[in-house]
Amino acid sequence: MPNAHRQEKLGELIAVELSELIRTRLKDPRVGFASITHVEVSGDLRHAKVFVSVMGSPEEQAATMKGLKHATGFLRHELASRLVLRFMPELVFKLDTSIAEGARILELLQKIEQEERQLDKTMEP
Repeated sequence: MPNAHRQEKLGELIAVELSELIRTRLKDPRVGFASITHVEVSGDLRHAKVFVSVMGSPEEQAATMKGLKHATGFLRHELASRLVLRFMPELVFKLDTSIAEGARILELLQKIEQEERQLDKTMEP
C-alpha cells in the first residue's frame, strides 16, 4: 500500500503534467481558462480527482468541465506517455469553487468593514 507521501507527490506530478497538456495539446474550444488547483490520488493509485478552477460565468465553467470530461481519455493517454507508472489513474474532473468562494467572503468582509466605519462616523459626537 503506497504511503501518503507517494500519493501527494503523484498528485503534484499529475497536476503539473495536466496543466501543460491542457495549455498546449488540448484544442477543444469549450475549454476556457482552466487551472488545475489540486489532484487527490486514491490510496491504491488507481483514481485521481482533478480539481479545476475555471474563470468565467457559470455557463463557461460548465462548458469547460464538459470539454475536460470529453477529453479525459485523451489526457489520460497523454499522461501515460509522459509518466512511468504501472497503472495510470482514472481521472475525474471536479470544479473547484474555493477561489470564487474566497473572493466572495473577502468582498463580504470588506462590506462589513465599510458599514462599521460608516456607523462609527454617525456615532461620533
